[in-house]
Amino acid sequence: MTVPDTQVADSTTLDPTRPVLRARAPLRISFAGGGTDVAPFPQREGGAVLSATISSFAFSTLRPRSDGKVTVQSLDYNTAIGFGIDDPVEFDGQLDLPKAAIRRIRDIDGARPSGGFDLFLHTQAPPGSGLGSSSAVMVSVIGLVAQHCGLDLTPYDVAELAYRLEREDLSIPGGSQDQYAAAFGGFNYIEFQPNEVIVNPLRVRDDTVHELEHNMLLAFTGNTRVSDHIIEDQRTRYEDGVSEALEGLRAQKELAVRMKVALVRGEVDRFGELLGQAWAQKRKMSAKISTPLIDTAVTTALRCGALGGKVTGAGGGGHLVFVCEFERRHIVAQELLKLGLTLSEITFSQQGVTTWRGQS
Repeated sequence: MTVPDTQVADSTTLDPTRPVLRARAPLRISFAGGGTDVAPFPQREGGAVLSATISSFAFSTLRPRSDGKVTVQSLDYNTAIGFGIDDPVEFDGQLDLPKAAIRRIRDIDGARPSGGFDLFLHTQAPPGSGLGSSSAVMVSVIGLVAQHCGLDLTPYDVAELAYRLEREDLSIPGGSQDQYAAAFGGFNYIEFQPNEVIVNPLRVRDDTVHELEHNMLLAFTGNTRVSDHIIEDQRTRYEDGVSEALEGLRAQKELAVRMKVALVRGEVDRFGELLGQAWAQKRKMSAKISTPLIDTAVTTALRCGALGGKVTGAGGGGHLVFVCEFERRHIVAQELLKLGLTLSEITFSQQGVTTWRGQS
């Protein structure tokens, strides 16, 4: 149920004895291995993803209340909901992600929810933009509400809980790389085994990070997408044994390893070339992954001096990432702008989900 702003706590319903809390969780760029984290591939063959978090975030603020009510407001969706802290939570398509987190954390043994709270959410990239924003929101909310309830969760705890909430409680199709990237932050090689996920933080030299930031471009197609149908098509093709899909997924896993080696060795040009190979293999996983605009953008960028490029999420829209020869990056940028894409530079973030006390 959408609620008006007047239901947000005022001076009479705020709890001055408890601190205002804030949290942020970083968005991510997936370089290779995307799709190998989607069941049933990890259970059958084991998956691997290479990714890095960037300095764009999902933010959340929690203001304690004294009246036992909870409100959740999302700037991204321009909507708000309200319910009692002890009320049953209904999943009706209205901000189900934060509702699921609140319900699950409230019921964890040892949780000490005291009164209600106002929760305000904002993300620096729109949902469906291919940067893992939905999972970053979930990770941010879990970190914040857990701290409010007196729980001390590890990054593994947060990521696992976020995954289960999205995939099991809400039945949203997808993988598990985004939750772990947002919880841990930094450059990671993440392994997906049948019964566990292992996050391997990478020691990437500062000059390699700087070189990547100088040579990369992030391009937004202007179109967000719902990835469910792409993921379902990919899953169906894998389970049906379609040879092209099998080849693409297995090559993605291999390329994640090869790109990891190039990254830790500081071989930025090699890394860019392998990024292009990862895109060629990703396209094999489903015919729904690319679009005419994406194909044109990648072809144009390569012709103008990009070493490689690919979509950063499930596909069908969202963001593309390119590694360029630095002296030709401005030419690549000019041509992509002509296609109507919106460009931004990349700064990497080494921190995962972070919580702190707010000032007001």
